[in-house]
Amino acid sequence: MSEPKISYRQRQAQATRRAIALAARTLFAERGYDATTIDAISAACGIPIPTIYSALGSKPAILEEARLVWIEEAEVTSLYTEAMQLEDGADRLRMAAHWTRRQFELGIDVITAYQEAARSDPRAARVWKEALAGRERAVRELVMSLGSGLRPHLTVDRGLDLYIALTLPEIYGTLTERGWTPDDYELWLWPRLASELLRD
Repeated sequence: MSEPKISYRQRQAQATRRAIALAARTLFAERGYDATTIDAISAACGIPIPTIYSALGSKPAILEEARLVWIEEAEVTSLYTEAMQLEDGADRLRMAAHWTRRQFELGIDVITAYQEAARSDPRAARVWKEALAGRERAVRELVMSLGSGLRPHLTVDRGLDLYIALTLPEIYGTLTERGWTPDDYELWLWPRLASELLRD
């Protein structure tokens, strides 16, 4: 089945939202979420303030648009689907390490902005909590899929805890700040996921 065609106006609206989100994302990284104003976003992207409000509505909505653009660029959904189709648990975890690296490499700034926004803006906090809950559901499904391949006496809940601990964005941020490349991180991560979750 072919994808539904979108009109020129819809494409134009998408392009406007994307331009706003990308300009805001740069400012969030440079100035922080709280210090970035709609005026500054308007100046950065050259889009009038009324248009920004009609296109996205608020700063939390702009941040969420930036998150959605990041997730699309990181190909998270397709990589997850590909991983879940692999028969071998070790291969699934290797792919998990890859998509985690890709998410952080392309979007650690968005994560940092959301963490800041969630501390000061209840609307952003609510959306970020929902996004993290969605990630946790996907990781739980991944851990459950390992089935009998899990280490003896390791429950799905405990496996989920270990996975989340090993893939904290703060670990990626610390290692890359200390000179690690994204490749270094991925090569470090996947054997640790395997050793913590899979039976010998």
